Amino acid sequence: MRLVNIRYVEEGSILARPVLNSSGTVLLRAGVHLTASYIERLKTLGYDVLFIQDKRLDDVEIHTAITAQTREVAYKSIELISKYIERDSKDSLPMDNIRSTVQQMINDLLASSDILGNLTEIQGYDDYTFHHSVNTTIISLILAMASGYTEQKLIELGMGVLMHDIGKIKIPEEVLNKRSPLSGAEFEEIKRHTTYGFEILRKNNDLSLLSAHVAYQHQEKWDGSGYPRGLKGSSIHEYGRLASVADVYEALTSKRVYRNAIEPNEAYEYIVSQGNTHFDPEILEIFKKNIAVYPSGSGVLLSNGQRGNVIKQNLAFPNRPFVRVFYENEKTLAAPIDHNLAEYPSIMIIAVDNR
Repeated sequence: MRLVNIRYVEEGSILARPVLNSSGTVLLRAGVHLTASYIERLKTLGYDVLFIQDKRLDDVEIHTAITAQTREVAYKSIELISKYIERDSKDSLPMDNIRSTVQQMINDLLASSDILGNLTEIQGYDDYTFHHSVNTTIISLILAMASGYTEQKLIELGMGVLMHDIGKIKIPEEVLNKRSPLSGAEFEEIKRHTTYGFEILRKNNDLSLLSAHVAYQHQEKWDGSGYPRGLKGSSIHEYGRLASVADVYEALTSKRVYRNAIEPNEAYEYIVSQGNTHFDPEILEIFKKNIAVYPSGSGVLLSNGQRGNVIKQNLAFPNRPFVRVFYENEKTLAAPIDHNLAEYPSIMIIAVDNR
């Protein structure tokens, strides 16, 4: 399979991976032949890229970070928590549900054989908060595993990250999804989601206070320029420092109603550029080694004029994956060529090209 920008998806193309909405419900299953009406409808819903079957890549496996079943469970867990809060229920939040969801996510990640390459998920506009919370949790857990976290710490972190934006329930939707620039007062209201979330979560005895602090601190910055308290350096708890990296990376690579997503390599470069300012430098080193710059399936253009798709990640060199080349100077090659870019230092990826 390969990742294709929806502008280049042709009628009759076959979906290689299902398209899900924010509740984990399948909108179109894998194996569906895409009609013109399907493609137009997906564009309307905000889907930018799709995984499409390609016989030239039949031998390439692109795994998902977590299974479709786990993703659906995660969406429903956040939805359940949200409904409790929206109806101002006096009952305790169902933390056992959140805990078991995070445990499932951890189990899936531990079983994965290609964590570097499997973060890309297909997303439209529909309920960004659920999608963002799940993906930010996945990224946070990957970084935490690479940091050597114990299972207990992984669960504690994961529960906090899965609910890190829960305070946005208290923010008016017209402010959250405003297409035009926010006013000063509106931005101040947005910033309150961290405090709202912390106040909601800290009242639950079944949740660690450190988990609740993820909601409180994920917008703090290493140099003290963040909010709500302007904490600096190690005065920010490690969970908050780690979650902030995952939160920003995921937000940048996700489409919103008021802006387009940016490519993963651009988001990667931005995150790395913020060492010693926004992010903990030690966590950035872990991020650089454990997040793929060019996700598997992505189309890339090389400096030698060749074009193809990423087929595998290099654990030692995340910015130099394996690429299967199909074209050279826009002419189709007689046979595809597989390059391990770690062995060709003079060949660079110069652009993402998901045609």
